[in-house]
Amino acid sequence: MGIVLLGSTGSIGTNTLELCERHGIEVEALVAGRNVALLNEQIARFHPRYVAVAEGTDPRSVNHPDVRVGQAGIKEILEACDAQLVVNALVGYAGLHPTLKALELGKRVALANKESLVIAGSLIDTSRIFAIDSEHFGLWFLQNATPFRKLFITASGGALRDWKIEAMRTATFEEALKHPNWSMGAKITIDSATMTNKLFELLEARWLFGTTDIDAVIERTSQIHALIEFVDGSTTAHIAGVDMKLPIAYALGIDITRPVLPPIDPLEMGAIRFEAIEEARYPIWQIRRHLLEHPHLGVVVNAANEVAIEAFKEGKCGFFEMSDAVLDAYRRFDNVHPETIDEIVKIDEEVRRYVKLKMKK
Repeated sequence: MGIVLLGSTGSIGTNTLELCERHGIEVEALVAGRNVALLNEQIARFHPRYVAVAEGTDPRSVNHPDVRVGQAGIKEILEACDAQLVVNALVGYAGLHPTLKALELGKRVALANKESLVIAGSLIDTSRIFAIDSEHFGLWFLQNATPFRKLFITASGGALRDWKIEAMRTATFEEALKHPNWSMGAKITIDSATMTNKLFELLEARWLFGTTDIDAVIERTSQIHALIEFVDGSTTAHIAGVDMKLPIAYALGIDITRPVLPPIDPLEMGAIRFEAIEEARYPIWQIRRHLLEHPHLGVVVNAANEVAIEAFKEGKCGFFEMSDAVLDAYRRFDNVHPETIDEIVKIDEEVRRYVKLKMKK
């Protein structure tokens, strides 16, 4: 069994390659962004048939005879590869079209790019999706075909969870990147601080599990990843270490005959408590119920959020202004209802233009 790995130099990508090496899984293709040094190390270790890099990266700097570029290059690789499993760990909107293309080709997708479902969940056959997300893996693991009443996922609270709200207004991009539990890329870490990441995960779960009866709570240690309330009144929790190798291993179809992670010692867990996600600290949370009932608006939230994060990174807006920009776009475009990928692309472009113009004023 071979795989195509999109996003090989990020956290999900490097963990996936570690498991591939450990279990002898062929890596037919590697797709990376701009970390060419690490990509070249991966090429030397895994000898992929094909490689692709992001637009703006010089393909001549990559030590491989067949290097493709950008979205067109990813499409070519997906069409050329024999591997039936695509691990999509690309970040943001860039991951949408590769997901759709892989599914169009009849391949299965191990999906870490939650934006694919956030933006275009109605167009995606989730029966061929395995979500690489500790929360959704936990829900899948716990459900086991048992009728449930409600789903819960957990949030760490992000880098600013203990800051006074007034202080959060002047937080910098670098301060918001200091996640207390996880080592992740910049975008997802900022999304964690604003709670946008958890909003996306609610919407992802809505498509994966076919329910709007889902919520999230803060659990500071990130050891409890998900809970399911069953129809009999009982609730079960999924507990595992702070490591993404477990969902990746199941997505890769590895025969689990030995520990993927060190087991949790309950005596070492410390105090576990759950906290509500407060809208004053996380303003984006106010639209969660409406978004679950109107999931087609995910494309609006994602586009506005990506523009807002870039503005925050460049010092053009404050921390809370990111959420303000998303909420403003959400209200402005509340009447859109895309039903095709072409309509999604058009709305994405319109929302980005709108938010960029608003943030210049």
